[in-house]
Amino acid sequence: MELVCLDLEGVLIPEIWIEFAERTGIDALRATTRDIPDYDVLMKQRLSLLDENGLKIDDIQAVIADMSPLDGAGEFLDWLREHFQVVILSDTFYEFSAPLMRQLGWPTLFCHRLMVDDDGRVVDYRLRQPDPKRASVQAFHTLNYRIIASGDSYNDTSMLDEADAGILFRAPDNVIAEFPQYPSVTSYQALREEICKASERNIIP
Repeated sequence: MELVCLDLEGVLIPEIWIEFAERTGIDALRATTRDIPDYDVLMKQRLSLLDENGLKIDDIQAVIADMSPLDGAGEFLDWLREHFQVVILSDTFYEFSAPLMRQLGWPTLFCHRLMVDDDGRVVDYRLRQPDPKRASVQAFHTLNYRIIASGDSYNDTSMLDEADAGILFRAPDNVIAEFPQYPSVTSYQALREEICKASERNIIP
């Protein structure tokens, strides 16, 4: 039995914080886990910038409402779900995800929660659990699933390490250089081919 675990941002949808940075003109909000490996450091930086600029949850959600999945992502996900069980393991937040999950047909998503006060200020965040992507793959292994995983950033590498097969998708050069043990691809067709290679079944990409 095989299960595919995918990262969300950068794999199926654009990076939400980059899009928000472009809309607000706050360049420091462009930082992602491609740039800062420590997620807590990254999120504290983001929360501080939101507070300094008086930005609230409604401002972020308004940007997300206008976003769409990456070109070809829907078709890729449809193909993948025909052949595998699929779970999205993401460091996004449920407060962000609904508009984009709707466009992708509501795939199963494991992510985190934001803490928002009565005025709509984002004051903190709550991880689902420590090292959640690795922990999820470990849990799936206890259910006797063989795991194929794909992501693009530093925060995906523990998931790729724990999986039976890991694949980098549209990863930046710094991540590819630091993790040469994983095949790296840039198109959905190539990702399909790598997933099929990693599968123990004879699936045509």
